[in-house]
Amino acid sequence: MTTNELVQQIRNKKSFLCIGLDTDLEKIPSHLLKEEDPIFAFNKAIIDATHHLTVAYKPNIAFYEAYGLKGWESLKKTIDYLNEKHPEIFTIADAKRGDIGNTSTRYAEAFFNDMNFDSVTIAPYMGKDSVEPFLEFTNKHTILLALTSNPGAFDFQTLEVDGVPVYQKVLETSKSYKNSENLMYVVGATKAEYLKEIRNIVPESFLLVPGVGAQGGSLEDVCKYGMTKDIGLLINSSRGIIYASSEKDFDEKAAEKAKEMQQQMAEFL
Repeated sequence: MTTNELVQQIRNKKSFLCIGLDTDLEKIPSHLLKEEDPIFAFNKAIIDATHHLTVAYKPNIAFYEAYGLKGWESLKKTIDYLNEKHPEIFTIADAKRGDIGNTSTRYAEAFFNDMNFDSVTIAPYMGKDSVEPFLEFTNKHTILLALTSNPGAFDFQTLEVDGVPVYQKVLETSKSYKNSENLMYVVGATKAEYLKEIRNIVPESFLLVPGVGAQGGSLEDVCKYGMTKDIGLLINSSRGIIYASSEKDFDEKAAEKAKEMQQQMAEFL
């Protein structure tokens, strides 16, 4: 998917919502456990109920890897279903990969070619040669962890090197990578006060922003400091939407929560 296609979808739906499919067998409604593939049954119901309100879905790969081969099969069925029924929707493999050379190439082939995701999240700690293999794929996007929403982000990301915080070094350095126009960045909503500085470095890049809702981030602050002329934001919500109910109406309640966020986003657009 091209960036222009993503922007057009945002404008059409008046939404820049990304729904995280962090599907946990211990949290999904118990009646689904009788299904042949409970994970896919849950994901399909969420997608069917919310696809008109969101522009992206983000399966967190750990929630599928944890179930071994069956988990990977559920993930493959989910992404295949999205690509077949809703090809206009942007898909994110929240894998947080990052390794050197051929290893990164293999990771990229797995998520871009075999699974056919539009994007994948990448950890930048190993530097240029761990990121550039992902950037070689046409109309695919690499979402680099820049400033995350978790408390441990302060352990390293905000430390200063030669007077410059590490997360700013990541942003600035990554712009020199080959095919850097395919980069997006993760910036947590709980760090909204940093968005002004971030936009000084990457003024037009799309930002994937977790942390609105359950983690306490402010949608208003993120839009105030992070929005661009082409929107430039994907706001992720996972638990607050997909686990809005543990009853048989879970999909309807998820749609209600997604609608609430979409309506808020429409005001900013």
